[in-house]
Amino acid sequence: MPPSRVVLDTNVLVSALLFPAGSLAWLRHAWQGGTLRPLMGRDTAAELLRVLAYPKFRLTDDDREDLLGDILPWCETVAVPESVPVPACRDPHDRPFLALALAARADALVTGDGDLLDLAGAFPVPILTPAALRERLESAEG
Repeated sequence: MPPSRVVLDTNVLVSALLFPAGSLAWLRHAWQGGTLRPLMGRDTAAELLRVLAYPKFRLTDDDREDLLGDILPWCETVAVPESVPVPACRDPHDRPFLALALAARADALVTGDGDLLDLAGAFPVPILTPAALRERLESAEG
């Protein structure tokens, strides 16, 4: 079965990368094991780099490079046209994730963000929590 092509929002991705014993660590194993293929666009990559530079994480340049090495080799890069019609959303910072999901024809957009989850019923790409994605993957395997 081909890997599920998913857009991981920044909070989900950072949690999976920074907390190897955390509740989202399974995501890292899923993309490195070929179950998931994370999708990345220019704007979502820039957002990831910006967040990894937050002082609260206390990451050195080498730390950030190591973390990027744990995700980027498994990503599919997608060129997102400026003209992708994204639905109105409360947080303008969510727009790049919606545009990427549409442009890539993603299997899902994975988030814990309430503003994005509120769009789930009206968005053509499934918007799932990490737990819902895990459930979907486990039922597809079994």
